[in-house]
Amino acid sequence: MGAQHLAGLPEGAEAEQARAVVMDEVRDVFRPEFMNRLDDVMLFERLHAEHMGAIVDIQMARLKGLLAARGMDIELSDAARRWLAEKGYDPIYGARPLKRVIQREVQDSLAEEILSGAMGDDTIVFVDIADDQISLSGSEKTAALH
Repeated sequence: MGAQHLAGLPEGAEAEQARAVVMDEVRDVFRPEFMNRLDDVMLFERLHAEHMGAIVDIQMARLKGLLAARGMDIELSDAARRWLAEKGYDPIYGARPLKRVIQREVQDSLAEEILSGAMGDDTIVFVDIADDQISLSGSEKTAALH
């Protein structure tokens, strides 16, 4: 509740500036009996675009964990990291779209490469950007070590 009020704040403004209108909305939705049982209502600071790189790293670490079971690894270029951060950010929804972007642009493409036989176990997958799109390439781990 109140997300639209928080999203409407100017860049850099603190969430507390919207507390009054958010609390009005909360009181409109919840009955006084319920509100009386709450100790406090917390407003979360809005996620900003500059936070997205770290969130991309967290999501890619999860994918890295899944690939480790196949002996695969994945490396993300700085350009790909920035691209995913940009495409996965929404001023209102924050980082929620990021997981879908990574799934659609990286995981689905990688699954197609694996199913076609273009990439297999013990591969290092390199994720980069080419023509404003995610580009995947692979190298066998043993070849990458030499």
